[in-house]
Amino acid sequence: MNPQPQPSTPSYTINCRMTHEAAALERLCQVVRIRGFRIATMAVETAGEHLNIALTLEGTRPIAMLQSQLEKLHTVAEVALASGSVARSRSA
Repeated sequence: MNPQPQPSTPSYTINCRMTHEAAALERLCQVVRIRGFRIATMAVETAGEHLNIALTLEGTRPIAMLQSQLEKLHTVAEVALASGSVARSRSA
């Protein structure tokens, strides 16, 4: 019996800017998890009243669906997909 190689899970990089407030990161992580993605890496920097977050995510669901859900969080100012994807912004 030869083990079949597992198909690789797609990986995405998202850059997110959000208002720095209590539980903001927890809400972001919860949306990522509920939408079926796994956080492979996460880097957070404080920039004044905002957090700049770089996420590398793994998942088989459409990344546009996750981007749309993240944009609905009231603390999120911008979500941008890496690799030349179009960034969608809203005023904070």
